[in-house]
Order: sequence, then structure tokens, then C-alpha cells
Amino acid sequence: MTYRNKRIIMNNIIMTLSTISAFIGLGFLFWILGVLVFNGIEALNLAIFINEGAPPGYEQSGLKHALVGQLLIVLYATAIGVPLGVMAGTYLSEYGQGSKLAETIRDISDIMMSAPSIVIGAFVYAIIVIPMGHFSGYAGAAALAIIMIPIILRTTDDMLQLVPSTLREAAFALGAPKYKVIIQVVYRGAKAGVLTGILLGIARVAGETAPLLFTSFNDNFMNTDMSEAMASLTVTMYNYATSPYEDWQRLGWAAAFILSMFILGLNIIGRLFLLRKRGK
Repeated sequence: MTYRNKRIIMNNIIMTLSTISAFIGLGFLFWILGVLVFNGIEALNLAIFINEGAPPGYEQSGLKHALVGQLLIVLYATAIGVPLGVMAGTYLSEYGQGSKLAETIRDISDIMMSAPSIVIGAFVYAIIVIPMGHFSGYAGAAALAIIMIPIILRTTDDMLQLVPSTLREAAFALGAPKYKVIIQVVYRGAKAGVLTGILLGIARVAGETAPLLFTSFNDNFMNTDMSEAMASLTVTMYNYATSPYEDWQRLGWAAAFILSMFILGLNIIGRLFLLRKRGK
């Protein structure tokens, strides 16, 4: 057998094993999604969005309190994390090129992206919850923002660096100051990629449970006061799904379905923006 034939056989074996592995992975993915969709849609109804939480056995029980709480916490986290992440990414790309500080920040952000979320929750618990003396929605938003910032920072940094330097030079040649070049030229050229990073960052934190257990805790009743303990869809889903009551378990499946579809939708929108940019 010649060397060329050996390479062809080896290539076919690796390709076959890779294809089988991919189909196995997809099989598990569709299995999980199938179980989630089947149980989630079966438990889903309009009352879930209208009614608040209730004790086990009550027919008029829903997830309104958890949906509102999750929305508020994620919105506050987005308001904190997006500006900080975009500005930090802008500094790395436009002002800190080649500096040791920029490289250090990049290394730290990479470490933060892989840090367990429960560790971040414990950190926020130590610096916010303990001094305040109680759980709060603000603490939950702070924990999610800390998780979000490195994702948006790295995405913004990478997307801005993809903008051709010739565009910057042309703007400078016309007499535009640096801040106008960044806002009117660089941001416009990278807006699709930056927006994709923001959406992926929101999707990443929207499904977090562990940090909220340490920070916002939970509440079985409607509450919009961010300075107090607040319900979240993720923690409520965990509590309901692990309870011994069938009606709460159904609500847990409904919460899992709603949350999964929300995160899936954000990821799809982000990918579409990225594909649209590449298509241009």
C-alpha cells in the first residue's frame, strides 16, 4: 500500500468518526430540545403570563412575578454592562494598541469569561449583599453585569480591529478628531459585530441561576423594587422544577421553555446580524 493510499484511508476514517460524533451531538441536542418543547408547550397557557405565584394546589398560579423580575434584572445589568463593555473594548482597540495595560486587560477578560458564575455571585454577595444587609435586585444586576462585560469587551475589541485602518487614515486626513473618527467611522463599520456581541452577552447572562441565588435570591410574589429581594425566572424555574408538587413542576417546564426560547431567539438574531455583515 502506497503512502498516498494510507493517507486517503486515514482521512476517510477521521471524516467518518467526525461525522458520527457530530450526529451524536446533534442527536442529544434535539433530544433535549424535544423534551423541553413537548413538556413546555403542554404546560404553557395565557394564565402563566397573567397570574403571579401561588401556593401549591391553586389553579390561578403563574410566572408573572418571575418574568417581570427577570426582565428588570437583565435590563439593569444591560444598562451597566453594555456601556462599560463597549467603552473598554474601544479603549483596547483604539487607544491601547500594543500597550502592556491593554494586553493585561485582554488576559483578565479572557479569565473572567471562563470564571464560574457562582464565584462571581459569591463575590457580589460579599461586597454588596453583606454590607447592605439583605438581598436585592441591584446586587443581581451587578453580578450579571460583571459576567456580561468581558464578553462585550472582547467582541467590541475584535470587531473594531477588523475595521480597515485606511478608513481611519482617510478620516484623519480630512481633519476629523479622533473621537469623531471612532464614533462616525469605526463604530459604523463595526456596528453589526458589536451589536452581535451585545446580544450574545445578554443571552449569556439571561440564563444564569447561581449568581442570583447569592444576590437577588427570590420572591414568590410580585415585586418591582430593585432594592429588595426579587424573583427571577431562572431561580423560580429551579425551585419549581425540584419541588414535589406536580403543578409547580409544570410551571417549571413552562419557565424553562420561555427562557430557552428567549435565549435561542437572541442567539439567532445575533448570528443573523453577523451573517449579514459578512454578506456585505
